[in-house]
Amino acid sequence: MIQKNIIRVLVVDDSAFMRKAISMMISDDPEIEVVGTATNGEEGVEKVLELAPDLVTMDIEMPRMDGLTALRKIMKEKPTPVMMVSSLTSEGAQATLEALDLGAVDFIPKQLSYVSLDIVKIKQELIAKIKHIKNRKNLLMAQYRTRCVSGISAAVKRKRQVAKPLLGVAMPLSSKAGKKNIRVVAVGVSTGGPPALQRVIPQLPKNFPVPILIVQHMPPMFTKTLANRLNGLSALQVKEAEGGESLQGGMVYIAPGDKHMIVNRSGARHAIKLSNEPADTLYKPSVDIMMNSVEDNYRGTAMGVIMTGMGHDGLMAAKRVKKSGGIMIAQDENTCIVYGMPRAVIEAGIVDRISPIERIAADIVSYF
Repeated sequence: MIQKNIIRVLVVDDSAFMRKAISMMISDDPEIEVVGTATNGEEGVEKVLELAPDLVTMDIEMPRMDGLTALRKIMKEKPTPVMMVSSLTSEGAQATLEALDLGAVDFIPKQLSYVSLDIVKIKQELIAKIKHIKNRKNLLMAQYRTRCVSGISAAVKRKRQVAKPLLGVAMPLSSKAGKKNIRVVAVGVSTGGPPALQRVIPQLPKNFPVPILIVQHMPPMFTKTLANRLNGLSALQVKEAEGGESLQGGMVYIAPGDKHMIVNRSGARHAIKLSNEPADTLYKPSVDIMMNSVEDNYRGTAMGVIMTGMGHDGLMAAKRVKKSGGIMIAQDENTCIVYGMPRAVIEAGIVDRISPIERIAADIVSYF
């Protein structure tokens, strides 16, 4: 008999080392049980149908049937939350973003094993993510079905047919009832972020007047791949941020993985600085570090947007943005993969709007 309070996980990986490493990490928690393992995608699909796990960890590169093919089959035959296990390469990043489009809820960098010096932090974060995802399993699968019906899960395939033609329309900048003196937009997002960003950034019009800074909790390699993907889908130019470059209106800057993105001002010029300091933050890049620097340099004229993600990175800086007269928008609970970061700012009572993901772009534009 299945115990309702136990989270049942299936581990699918062709590497015996990775199967053991992941299984040992998560099995240390009394609320999680590894109910099975599989050595390739074909076996993984069979065990999903047989065991009905609450969550699957799925390697991307496997013999006989790769992780993407297995993911497609699982989401078609028995939709289940899947976390991909990805190598930290540009190819791994491309495959991971495709997996997130196909319905995977998150990913685990393949270096997250017992050879890592930061294993305690890695283990705690992985267990916390599994618990968050299990608690939202029914909602996440309902979100997936909605995305399939609307075609949003195929965002990359829609690139030529939909994205740019829809976004060639200039937005009215002076007739909005909520018009404010906003000079920069700062976005913080984590677990579930890439699909969420693909539903927001491509919906912003090409004449958007101010720079947009994004911190997405991701490893190196992945942020550049994400920036390139968003750039191909959007009317705005999206790029991975570089140190020393000046901020420009209508540009979207994504913080590189493993670097803090900080705004510095010299006269009227605002420029990006990339830094390893502070080194002791929970996340690098950090939303709080980026948004605090935005508030320091754009006091009272910043907009903060907090979207899906675990924890409360961004909360302290968001309080400063709101206190000085800026605008705060948070993603609503029902459209988040993990309702952590948005929940923190909402419960703090500092948001101007709580928006479903499909409304965030329009709500951003409404203040210009």
